[in-house]
Amino acid sequence: MTDLMIDAQQVCKSFGQLEVLKGIDLQVPTGTVTCLIGPSGSGKSTFLRCVNHLEKVTAGRLYVDGELIGYRERNGVLHEISEKEAARQRADIGMVFQQFNLFPHRTVLENIIEAPIHVKGHSAAAAKKRALELLEQVGLAHKAGAYPVQLSGGQQQRVAIARAVAMEPKLMLFDEPTSALDPELVGEVLRVMRQLAEDGMTMMVVTHEMGFAREVADTVVFMDGGKVIEAGSPEQVLDNPQEGRTRAFLSSLF
Repeated sequence: MTDLMIDAQQVCKSFGQLEVLKGIDLQVPTGTVTCLIGPSGSGKSTFLRCVNHLEKVTAGRLYVDGELIGYRERNGVLHEISEKEAARQRADIGMVFQQFNLFPHRTVLENIIEAPIHVKGHSAAAAKKRALELLEQVGLAHKAGAYPVQLSGGQQQRVAIARAVAMEPKLMLFDEPTSALDPELVGEVLRVMRQLAEDGMTMMVVTHEMGFAREVADTVVFMDGGKVIEAGSPEQVLDNPQEGRTRAFLSSLF
C-alpha cells in the first residue's frame, strides 16, 4: 500500500454541458476517514462515483492505492481500460449507497456470499464462515436466513455494509448511507461505520451527519459548486471555518 489511498489530481467531470466537478485536488491517507460535506448538487456523490469508476472522469487523474483508476497512461496519453479491468479495480473498493441494493430474492447470507464466491473465487464454506462473522459484528447473526423485505431499513443497510466488507476492500466509500433511514435507525448504521473506522478501514463518507463527521473523521472536506472550498480537521472546518461559504452552509444546518 502507498501512504495515500486516494490521490485526486485536478479531477473534472461533465455531463454534456454541465460541469459537475471543476478540478478536484484531494488526498486521503491510508487508514483515515474523510467526510465530504456540502449542499446538494455540490458534486460530492459524483466525486465518490468517480473514485471507483462508476463515473468516468472528464479530465485529471485519480489514483487509488497508487493505481490509476479507469485508465492506462501511455506516453502521456490516457486510454480507457476495459470493463473487465475496471471491474477488477472496483472489486477492491467497497461502496455503500443511499439505497441498500440488496438482492430481494436472496437471503441475507446469500447476499453477502455472492460476490466473494463469484468475483473473488472464495470457497462457499470460507465465504459463509466470513459472512456469519460479519453478521455477528453488525448485530444481525439472527437474520442470516431472512430476506431483505423482512428487515428494517437500518438492518438492510447494515447487511449492505457487511456485504461490502466481505469483499475485503482496501477502501470503503459511503454515499449518504443514512439519508434513506428513519431517524431512529440512523444510530445503528453509524455505530457499524464507527467500528470500521476504529478497525483502521480507509473510508470516504458523503454525509449530512455532522456529529458523525466530528467524532469519526480525520479530515472534513467542504464542497460547493464542484470544488473543494475548505478541508481540514473536524475542529478546523466545523468549529472554525475560514471560508464564508462554509460558514453559511454550517449555519443553515443549526
